[in-house]
Amino acid sequence: MEQNQKADLFERIPISRAVAQLAIPTILSSLVMVLYNMADTYFVGMINNPVQNAAVALAAPVLLAFNAVNNLFGVGSSSMMSRALGSKDYETVRRSSAFGFYSALFCGVFFSILCLIFCAPLLVLLGADEATKEATGNYLYWTVICGAVPAILNVVFAYMVRSEGASFHASAGTMSGCILNIILDPIFILPQGLNMGAAGAGLATFISNCVACLYFFVLLYARRKTTFVCIHPRKFGFHRTIVLGVCAVGIPASIQNLLNVTGMTILNNFTSSYGANAVAAMGISQKINMIPMQVALGFSQGIMPLVSYNYASGNIKRMKEGIFFVAKLMLPAMAVVTVFYYVGAGALIRAFMKNESIIAHGTQFLRGFCLGITFMCMDFLAVGVFQAIGLGKAALVFALLRKIALEIPALYVLNFLFPLYGLAYAQFTAEFVLAVAAVVMLRWIFKKLQRGERL
Repeated sequence: MEQNQKADLFERIPISRAVAQLAIPTILSSLVMVLYNMADTYFVGMINNPVQNAAVALAAPVLLAFNAVNNLFGVGSSSMMSRALGSKDYETVRRSSAFGFYSALFCGVFFSILCLIFCAPLLVLLGADEATKEATGNYLYWTVICGAVPAILNVVFAYMVRSEGASFHASAGTMSGCILNIILDPIFILPQGLNMGAAGAGLATFISNCVACLYFFVLLYARRKTTFVCIHPRKFGFHRTIVLGVCAVGIPASIQNLLNVTGMTILNNFTSSYGANAVAAMGISQKINMIPMQVALGFSQGIMPLVSYNYASGNIKRMKEGIFFVAKLMLPAMAVVTVFYYVGAGALIRAFMKNESIIAHGTQFLRGFCLGITFMCMDFLAVGVFQAIGLGKAALVFALLRKIALEIPALYVLNFLFPLYGLAYAQFTAEFVLAVAAVVMLRWIFKKLQRGERL
């Protein structure tokens, strides 16, 4: 019965319902994740200490680096699993999930050890100075040294569960941790609670990720007779087809994330030269900009199983309908959000911190960031399609274009021409070019598939 329901979702029910069933839980999960990220910023901001707020912003690239592992084994294995489901190759689905889980577990442990050994030079690399070094280190202790494994497994589990259409459970697992984090933040951060500052935000994140992982372990045990997601050690192995299939999508996705980390680190280093207020303002504006960004990402990730399944089963018409439906829905919505952010930037920053210098900086930063939102939506959708159908190289080319060819050079040029405030417009420059490239690439893919040619 459950297998028939999965087939109906991917093959038969109307596109609008299928997209809603797959994407809405993913988007809600993404929004809750944004809220919990913003909760750290909000509650630390309530202390009204720019150093504590700067610590959270400076540590962000390290937490973003987790996504390199998440993308390698989460995106890579889930794409492999969905394509195998479309081909009715259920043993490959099980072995792909076991490979993704145990590889992610090993990398999480390695990540923690690496950060513990090289913590001091890492803080320097992140742009922490004498004023922010201690607070940043305390935040990293809980989120990375202690928390890398649950943070990584939490996301990888969600990808794998979502790959067979169980978006609700994937999102519920992630959201359970996020909601707990929001509840714990004021208790650990504020003077009325444990008064731990940024370290308290890190501890709340660690506990919440552990709870999310527990949800997925219980879920897989309860559904062990009906789910194809398998973490049994006997299914783990380095089978050539599976390793190559996972890595073909996962490695480009992972490199894409590492380039994002590089770009954020460069941005923070530029910003830190202007003082803690500028760093705090940059961190707040980035968190606010994450809301529409995560909605766009949630749509692109949510429909990936639908795209993968129908691509592998040869139903190109249904695959194309799903992609077009999302594009027609998201692009106008993101244009409205852009106008709202640009007009209301000052009020949004003020909601997080009552420091006039930070509000002034943050208003200019948010206005620069928001201009790229609509174009970023098109870019995310295209990359999601590339990953879903196994075109990892195309996703990698987009990542290289975004960071190496466009955004990072733009950071240097714009900061030189318009000191500090020019930094926020580098992302818009990159996303505009990539949105045009995304449309061109998707047209090429559709034409080849309609002619029956292999990609």
